[in-house]
Amino acid sequence: MVSTAAQPVPPVSRDASASAGSEFFCPCPRGLEAALTQELVALGAADTWMTDGGVGFRGDRRLCYRVNLCTRLASRVLLKLVSARYRNEDDVYRRALGVPWHEHFEANRTIRVNVAAAASPLRSLDFITLRIKDAVCDRFRSQTGVRPSVDTAAPDVRIHAFLEAERFTLYLDTSGEALFKRGYRQRAGEAPLRENLAAGILTLAGWAPGTPLLDPMCGSGTFLLEAAEMSLGWAAGMRRGFGFEKLRDFDRPLWLALRQEAAQAAKPVTQLPIWGADVSIPALEHARTNLAAAGLDEAVTLKQVNVLDSAAPAESGALVTNPPYGVRIGEDEALAALYPKLGNVLKQRFAGWRACILTADMRLPKLIGLKPSRRIPLYNGAIECRLYVFELVSGSMRRPRAEAAPGA
Repeated sequence: MVSTAAQPVPPVSRDASASAGSEFFCPCPRGLEAALTQELVALGAADTWMTDGGVGFRGDRRLCYRVNLCTRLASRVLLKLVSARYRNEDDVYRRALGVPWHEHFEANRTIRVNVAAAASPLRSLDFITLRIKDAVCDRFRSQTGVRPSVDTAAPDVRIHAFLEAERFTLYLDTSGEALFKRGYRQRAGEAPLRENLAAGILTLAGWAPGTPLLDPMCGSGTFLLEAAEMSLGWAAGMRRGFGFEKLRDFDRPLWLALRQEAAQAAKPVTQLPIWGADVSIPALEHARTNLAAAGLDEAVTLKQVNVLDSAAPAESGALVTNPPYGVRIGEDEALAALYPKLGNVLKQRFAGWRACILTADMRLPKLIGLKPSRRIPLYNGAIECRLYVFELVSGSMRRPRAEAAPGA
């Protein structure tokens, strides 16, 4: 039996009469569903619904294009093709064979099939992937006499299948490459933070464009890049192409008009109240390279500084960072020694700031000596994390002993 519970599985049945338009599903990092819903509504989605790991919505082609271009939180925009009950691989094959694939894309396009499952009775995801691929190719061969080729590395068209205990859903990927691939990342350190998770953390942190932002352990600069683009009103997908451009119903004039609209809304680069620091020179070089590739090297200030030597660059603002997780031998002890010192730095030098720290180390609140105002569960890929939010005031946030109840 196969089960991939970490994969978002969208709801498989909606009332088609609830709203006009096609049905879409946007996977996202777990923990960002509510924020993604708000973003989709702001982009024009009138009918949305949340599930674990994503948000569904209804809309037309224009909305599909616009969400792909502008979303910072979604991982993909998937167009629902069919949803049905199944008991075995043959049931899935027959329903996949019934989809008019030749009406969606041409036979000279390469394809890839991706399958995710939760509580599915099928024993092999690889076999069901093969059966869906066979159904696509068999339908093409019966309708056109030719069949598409498979390319697992860089396909023109991606097909997604989601299997639950009794139902499965087939989706056509309108995004192509995952949407967190903005097109600006040239270099990255170990385990870089995905761009849509970084943008979501900035949103959850309550940061807004114009608010001073500091990442004192910036690594390759993902928080800095996302914040700079958000400050300048740059669409997240302006540098990249999308899967819908290779489909039969691609509306080029509409797409060009949307891109032009986004380009006109973008502000020119200016120096922003965004600062990044890191003790590692190679990490800072990664950040500089990525900022330059994005055309944002003049917008963000970088400096080589140990986090324990950090100072607030403004009277108030948001400190947002993703420290090491301690996955190597010996790092746990080093982090346990770092956290109390970091807590002292935050208390003594960042009064009036909000500190937001993403970590998979659940010891952090106890060791850092600060009481978080919020603990937000998030996933960085398959790694369960917490976003701890600290409202910083002068001195310690612990109650003085004199305030304790008599006799305590």
